Amino acid sequence: MLNNVMPHRSSFFNLLAAHTDRLLAGASATLRLVTGLGSQGEQTDALIEEVNLNETSADGIKAEFIKLLYESFTTPINRDQLHTLILDLDRVLDTLQSVANAIRMYNISDSTPEARALAALASDACLRLNRAVIALAEREQAPKVAVLCPEIDALKSQASAVMREAVTKLFREEGDEQAAWHAMKMRRFYFTQVAVLDGCKRAGRTMEEILLENA
Repeated sequence: MLNNVMPHRSSFFNLLAAHTDRLLAGASATLRLVTGLGSQGEQTDALIEEVNLNETSADGIKAEFIKLLYESFTTPINRDQLHTLILDLDRVLDTLQSVANAIRMYNISDSTPEARALAALASDACLRLNRAVIALAEREQAPKVAVLCPEIDALKSQASAVMREAVTKLFREEGDEQAAWHAMKMRRFYFTQVAVLDGCKRAGRTMEEILLENA
């Protein structure tokens, strides 16, 4: 956000971009995982592993980024804000990992229209997050960041509406004990999916704060 004379400027933003590349890859794998449930057989395990591998790779980038923060005398933007942003981004990928692992943990074998809709919204939000982080590196791209962050917020609102309808649908009709257990585990699964968008929204708010401070 400041001029190019700052040492390590490109290093910080390159690491942030690399992290969101892993984030975007994890969101894509999660979308394919949720969309294909019930029809992809053994591919389910491979997609869960793909999400986990992206999360592990992103953890390494986060560690490198934080090390750079500690070692650098100056930073291109506020040090605390950079630290907050990398943690926000990392939580999004952690939550995507929780979504993927919940499929195995809860033994979810079939997808639902609501789960697919939430996965698509999360993927869209992560795409915008990736673009916003890349744009954050250049001062002239600030207007682009200012547009992308509210779009992420809007996607979160859409996801909340989908989740409310999904949960209402789950508990609309009474059933036996098995049906009750299914409703409980799917409710938890939907909440985990929406938590991905909560994390995207939080990261977007952090970037908006960065824009305001460096305007």
